[in-house]
Amino acid sequence: MLKIRLKRLGRKKRAYYRIILINNRKKRDGKALEEIGFYDPFSKQQRIDTIKVKKMVNNGAQLTSTVKNLLKKNYS
Repeated sequence: MLKIRLKRLGRKKRAYYRIILINNRKKRDGKALEEIGFYDPFSKQQRIDTIKVKKMVNNGAQLTSTVKNLLKKNYS
């Protein structure tokens, strides 16, 4: 099963995240099938390709709760 979830990057106590498409059995920071966007909680910047998200969800991918909340908050 494919999931759209966050991949942690950055340094200690200054993380930022990439929003990726990945198999749910892979590690959190494993190799992504596709990169969909990014989210930086400190500078409040984010970019999500909503067209790719809709396409992947229609093909059976599931969103994690965090990614779902990010989409609701900024792209409703």
